[in-house]
Amino acid sequence: MTLTDAAHGLEARHVWEPPTALRAADPELADLLSAEAERRANSLQLLAGENLATEAVRAALAGPLIDKYAEGYPGHRHHTGCAVADATELLAISRARALFAADHANVQPRSGTSAMLAAFAALLRPGDTVLAMSLEHGGHLSCGSRSNFSGRWFDVIGYGVREADGLVDLDQVRELARTHRPKAIIAGSISYPRQLDWAAFREIADEADAYLVATAAQITGLVAAGVVPSPVPYADVVVAATHKLLRGPRGGLLLCTAELADRVDRAVFPFTQGGAAMNEVAAKAVAFAQAGTPEFGAYIRRAVDGARGLAAALERAGARPLTGGTDTHLVTADVAPLGLTGAQAERRCAAAGLLLGKCAVPFDPAPAAETSGIRLGTGAAAALGLGAGELAEVGELIGALLSGGAPAPAAARVRELVGEFGATGDR
Repeated sequence: MTLTDAAHGLEARHVWEPPTALRAADPELADLLSAEAERRANSLQLLAGENLATEAVRAALAGPLIDKYAEGYPGHRHHTGCAVADATELLAISRARALFAADHANVQPRSGTSAMLAAFAALLRPGDTVLAMSLEHGGHLSCGSRSNFSGRWFDVIGYGVREADGLVDLDQVRELARTHRPKAIIAGSISYPRQLDWAAFREIADEADAYLVATAAQITGLVAAGVVPSPVPYADVVVAATHKLLRGPRGGLLLCTAELADRVDRAVFPFTQGGAAMNEVAAKAVAFAQAGTPEFGAYIRRAVDGARGLAAALERAGARPLTGGTDTHLVTADVAPLGLTGAQAERRCAAAGLLLGKCAVPFDPAPAAETSGIRLGTGAAAALGLGAGELAEVGELIGALLSGGAPAPAAARVRELVGEFGATGDR
């Protein structure tokens, strides 16, 4: 086992200890890893971008492909000895295609941002115009930030949400597409808690003669379980992530039409990456298989139900859930009504072992370093086994902390919850 049993829902609740070989070779690092294990045993992970990889995924990551160099693609490697690596990658590809009903899958990207870079490389040239959700309204750094390749190499026009209800302003998207005639439209967000109308985005893209790219890193697991509509039938390219709700290794995934398969593959290798991390590819294969099971579907439904309970509790405490609630595992809330910034809320909760993140709120007057919002995700809590009732209680704990309550009682209850569900969570 790696990390804490409590943090991964295994049967015995004891803190992970470094293997003897690691302790002997590098005691300093062994101490750091022990500290991380202890941290996980005493906190509840509510960061939307993180989750708990399954035991089988971790086993594949540590397996014999961990140091295998397999530059290229199955049947076309640059080095010999790749027969097993080829079979592993083909297995991961076939499972991804089946899980998402996609024409083609590339399982090599090392992260969601790496996958987005490859999507840009496959479809666009520097200087092309792109329409994407603005960062202030929930867009990712790879969709227009000036500190990122997307904002430096491309002319990114931002769309947003309506101030009245916080929902994506499709009329604005359509008008911007007609005005700017982008080469690609990117649909998706890192903090939007509602389902997107993929068909409407497809219609707008067709009208503008643009590619449609779905950035689906946050909802990959939801799509796999059929809980939210899939972008695959509508998008030319889907950029996904294999961690977050999918509970796989940290990594990226590209799904695309058959017509774009060769361009997407060449954009990953050799254009943006060298040899794939074959242990990650193997772990992705495991995650795709597990995501097709009834148990995974139950897990995803628990995450969504838990998010609704969490959002309702935060609203009762005086925060303002954006869009009035959630359809997904995401909860984004404005804490300004409580007299706090997002950064202050983040620090208060962290002191009690409740790990969440500050988040920009659309039309937010607060500076970016502080923000007025918080973003939470229920993926890790649901992996432990927490459901709507428990996450509603977590919301009440957060509400008490944000209203000035002492962290010690909340921290004690967090440890109780992690201990209780560490023995019964899914595997």
